[in-house]
Amino acid sequence: MNKVCFASIAVLLCLGVAARSRAFNEAQSQAGSLCQRDEKVVFSCTVTKAAKIVSLCSSKQLSKEQGYLQYRFGLPDKIELEYPKQRGRPQDAFKYSHYFRAQVDMTEISFSSNGYEYSIVNDYNGEEKPAQYSQAITITPPNRDKQVILNCRGRAQAQYGDLADVFPTPE
Repeated sequence: MNKVCFASIAVLLCLGVAARSRAFNEAQSQAGSLCQRDEKVVFSCTVTKAAKIVSLCSSKQLSKEQGYLQYRFGLPDKIELEYPKQRGRPQDAFKYSHYFRAQVDMTEISFSSNGYEYSIVNDYNGEEKPAQYSQAITITPPNRDKQVILNCRGRAQAQYGDLADVFPTPE
């Protein structure tokens, strides 16, 4: 077999493996999120500026005593940021706040990584006409200069049901 033919076969094999790996990753994740099929989607949306996905995923069983919460940013075949790297107690890695009253529902989940502060915000204000929705990720650099806000494109998937039981309420 000549060198050109051998090189062509090697390239085709590599492309096939890469495509299969990408298809495997996409098949393993839930539609519109970076959460795996055996996880819950707590929050997920495609952000406007980057056309990438932001997901907050949890274990199926999540309580004060067991489970994990993990933030992921990127695409199914290329996750650029995963926090925390080690899955453990969410109370050690995240802060959670929720405010609710008639016509107003505000949720924020935040964490710090490498000096950057990240906040997932999901707010609804029905007192405004028309009603106002804000679903975004806010990233604040260590020097607190030029905060970046990545707004969700369309409505985010959001299900916070377990979080109120997981995080202690401030007194």
